[in-house]
Amino acid sequence: MKVLEEGNGRLFTDPDPDKAREFFRHKSRKLENKLMPLKTAIEKFVHDGDYLAIGGFGANRTPIAACHEILRQGRKHMGFAGHTSTHDFEILCAGEVFDKCDIAYIIGLEARGLSNCARKYMQSGKVEICEWTNYALAARLRAAAAGVPFALTRNMMGTDTFTYSGGKIVECPFTGKRFVAQPALYPDISIIHVHEADIYGNCRIKGIMVADDDLARASKHVIITTERLVPNEEIRRDPTATRIPYYLVDAVCEIPFGAYPGTMAYEYFSDEPHLKEWLKAEEDPEKFKEFLKKNIYDCKDHYDYIELNGGIHKMNELRMKEHMLHKEVNNG
Repeated sequence: MKVLEEGNGRLFTDPDPDKAREFFRHKSRKLENKLMPLKTAIEKFVHDGDYLAIGGFGANRTPIAACHEILRQGRKHMGFAGHTSTHDFEILCAGEVFDKCDIAYIIGLEARGLSNCARKYMQSGKVEICEWTNYALAARLRAAAAGVPFALTRNMMGTDTFTYSGGKIVECPFTGKRFVAQPALYPDISIIHVHEADIYGNCRIKGIMVADDDLARASKHVIITTERLVPNEEIRRDPTATRIPYYLVDAVCEIPFGAYPGTMAYEYFSDEPHLKEWLKAEEDPEKFKEFLKKNIYDCKDHYDYIELNGGIHKMNELRMKEHMLHKEVNNG
């Protein structure tokens, strides 16, 4: 296949499917109990220098409890997939967890505004970047999930995004047309928050998946945080509802409200005042240090964090709001 143009970005992971396959060949596929505390899962599977990817979309179904724990454990020098990344990116930037980043959507918290903390960190010169689009990163994960070294797309050509990417424009051997070869992305570790899982790692997700099914298949290790555990008998009762199968998963952590202060579809709405509080605190570096200490480093776990910010009463309010919004949508 003829290469016509190349982006000048550096790849942070190896797209070779045979090297990845060698790892996966030795990964256990036993149907065994993988339930463990989140603290243990992060200690065991998230290491300095690893390449990390986060599931969910924007502030929807993101594993915020896990992001807090990564900061508490002081992880550094990681790579990161900035794929539809909002509040999770804000948190990881606050801890300066990564110094290499594949960027697509970062810094912004969608309609809520820009994260001053994330912006300063990305402009500090401490982070090496490679540019992509959201679709390009999804295609890279799809290639990895399929066990091939690249996926072909028609986006990014003629843009600065391509120039600063690690992609290559190639000529199709059948038609002579131009496509972008998007290199496969194999994260060392991904963390995905789901609605339901059993102790083995069979997962159910309601609402949008984005690329999480491909992410789970592309990743060398997968930590699942779940709103609730369900019996394996329930999983077997409706096997077609399983979106991520057990043999991809390394750890299962039951974390109710694990996406808070973000949204969990059909479960609870986002805590918009608290997200604004984050953005406001970032305006003053000293106040932000105090804010992080109070809300992350001084909290033993996610339950402490929730209790600090309204507890079960707040969560019930957010749950009611989510249910009322769905009722309004369904009633037209």
